[in-house]
Amino acid sequence: MSRISDCFRHLAARHKTALIGFITAGDPEPGITVPLMHAMADAGADIIELGVPFSDPMADGPVIQRANERALRHGVSLRDVMDMVREFRMGNQDTPVVLMGYLNPVEALGYAAFASQAKDSGVDGVITVDMPPEEAGEYLTAMRSEGVDAIFLLAPTSGQQRISGICKAASGFVYYVSLKGTTGAATPVIGEVAAKVSEIRKHTNLPVGVGFGIKDPESAQAMAQVGDAVIVGSVLVSKIENSLDDPQAITPAVVRILSDMRSAMDLI
Repeated sequence: MSRISDCFRHLAARHKTALIGFITAGDPEPGITVPLMHAMADAGADIIELGVPFSDPMADGPVIQRANERALRHGVSLRDVMDMVREFRMGNQDTPVVLMGYLNPVEALGYAAFASQAKDSGVDGVITVDMPPEEAGEYLTAMRSEGVDAIFLLAPTSGQQRISGICKAASGFVYYVSLKGTTGAATPVIGEVAAKVSEIRKHTNLPVGVGFGIKDPESAQAMAQVGDAVIVGSVLVSKIENSLDDPQAITPAVVRILSDMRSAMDLI
């Protein structure tokens, strides 16, 4: 059983919803990423989603686009990100780590080599935003052979056939994008999200994580009543960006957001 499956199983036994925190690896500079990952885990993040810097992050809004640009100015590559996970694993063997990125760097490395190196570094799952499951046969074979979960996105506009296909291909959990548009968009409507999550659950026994538009303890608490995981990204990356002139403030600011969300989610 994977770390991701173990994480959701342990949380379900305690009637808790997972909190997944996203940061871009190497933002604002490479040395902060691993210490920040440890701080996030200590603050209540059950799973860490680590963005792989890419020059054209099409699914992301301006906040995360700028984070990608800052990381790329330091030359942070896919291999560097896996090295960060390897370093994180020296102090934390329990918290699942999911890479989030785009297909081009994975294809450049090769599916088999990527899956093997991801496994060796301690990566538990991968979200490739622009990999449609219909074209993912070779990729899925490589990932499954190494026991690395392939996580796919579902949108509000996804129809029954699309939902079914993605749920069959996915492992670890299914990521439901609660809003039309890019990351950092407006606040999702809880009733609409609940209805779509219910629809997705008809097609899979995998946990369903809800992301996009979760910005504060109140929205995290609301989504925790709907999904199996609450995924928080843009608000953390925005806080990092707002602290560029005071790098020492970054970790406490991120920790405060996550701990407040975790406390709110634990009240339900």
